[in-house]
Amino acid sequence: MKPYSLFVLLLVSGWSFAQPSQQAIDSIRKISAQDHKQMMELLGITSLRPGPSGNPSAPNAANTDESKATMYTTLPDPLVLKNGKKVADANTWWKKRYPEIVEDFDKEIYGRLPKNIPGVNWSVSKAVDTLIGTVPAIAKFLTGRVDNKEHQQLEVNIQLLLVTPKNALSAVPVMLEFGFIFPRNFPGAPASAPQKKWQELVLEKGWGYAIIAPTSFQADNGAGLTQGIIGLVNKGQSRKPDDWGTLRAWAWGASRAIDYFESDKSVDAKRIGIEGLSRYGKAAIVAMAYEPRIAIGFIGSSGAGGTKILRRNLGEQVENLASSGEYHWFAGNFIKYAGPLTANDLPVDAHELIALCAPRPVFISSGSPTVEASGWMLKECFLVVYLPGLCINYLVKKI
Repeated sequence: MKPYSLFVLLLVSGWSFAQPSQQAIDSIRKISAQDHKQMMELLGITSLRPGPSGNPSAPNAANTDESKATMYTTLPDPLVLKNGKKVADANTWWKKRYPEIVEDFDKEIYGRLPKNIPGVNWSVSKAVDTLIGTVPAIAKFLTGRVDNKEHQQLEVNIQLLLVTPKNALSAVPVMLEFGFIFPRNFPGAPASAPQKKWQELVLEKGWGYAIIAPTSFQADNGAGLTQGIIGLVNKGQSRKPDDWGTLRAWAWGASRAIDYFESDKSVDAKRIGIEGLSRYGKAAIVAMAYEPRIAIGFIGSSGAGGTKILRRNLGEQVENLASSGEYHWFAGNFIKYAGPLTANDLPVDAHELIALCAPRPVFISSGSPTVEASGWMLKECFLVVYLPGLCINYLVKKI
């Protein structure tokens, strides 16, 4: 059996890695800025506060010193109802407080999931017998075709890779990753490492893994908001202020992947985990919060807009997130917290997003400057923490 690399497998499936031209990038930025301005006008906002710079040498550099971080004073209590009464039991949480928190996130941060989202029809475009490292495996390349009969001008397809151990005797748990795989020598691709990749470690333990490509069904820019699944539901029109943003759309895609897992006899759909890094870490925690079928989550370096408290003056701030480069991740309403309002006016914050995941386990990692650029080590740390038979000392050694 020939040991294919994952990149080769992706080429076999027909997935492409074409880099956009500078002209295309400039066009995306221009259209994103126009859509951002249009949303500001819709909200009646004339100007926004600038966010801190990511350049440590800039006069307005973002604060990265914990000792200089201002403490939040208005952090909402997840166990206090809006009427001021405390949550005293599980029934009150699920029936009253949980819906209140979800509503605030829907309206003000991530956007509402539309009621008229069309269905998804999954098909296996190719199944390949392969080796991942030294483990015999079956790789299925799946396409989730979204029903577009209500707006045939747009086609939306979800790309999903599912890999399971070939010799498994029963259905296996699956780790679902929001991800992208770079071809060898691709600019910015992680360097090869002598350690086993996380995919091989998963398979060695008798688990499977899946990789969903978020940008296959919703672009990671404001120019794409009239396309992809968001554009399809809106029939190519611009969003309303409380319409869903890209993070919520990516989370929706993860739910549709789980729909497929429930139909695949090789997958134990009651033991699905999710993970992602950076902006895909944001997507992973949003997916975990909204999708009760996810049993466990690893959230890698999700930062602001994910698990970072937005009221805290450390690193990226609300003003950065509400800019034309990142606003598309959120509902349009979120922009106003960088204009007439501030982070202290938010009805919810990141700790309540994590609370929505309860009582399921969530591992949250902030990574390190020497590791996050490659990403792969954080994924291995997750496996050390949660997969049986691996030594915690391995985690300490890796960090």
